Amino acid sequence: MKMFGVLLILSLGAVLIDGCVSECSLSDLSSLNSLMRSMAETVLANARVECSDSHQKGNIASCPEGTTPVSCSCGMGCGSWDIRSDTTCHCQCAGMDWTTARCCKVSAKK
Repeated sequence: MKMFGVLLILSLGAVLIDGCVSECSLSDLSSLNSLMRSMAETVLANARVECSDSHQKGNIASCPEGTTPVSCSCGMGCGSWDIRSDTTCHCQCAGMDWTTARCCKVSAKK
């Protein structure tokens, strides 16, 4: 995932340096789109995503070490939540009975 971000920044930097920002043609944008798709496919082909749920009582659910919450689910029909410190789901409604965090880890395929 970090490699994809680096490649994205480098490719966009090359576009900016070439002065294409003010004079891009439709074919330039199409080429950039093709390049980005190719890079994304390469990164995803070499990545493994593992996800699990962390279900806990109350208004907080923490992910295991090495994983990051990507979404949260709250009991009692509460749809208001946030992710704190990149490790914890927090349901914002009062009197919450349970909270579940969807925790994922991206790693390189072996």
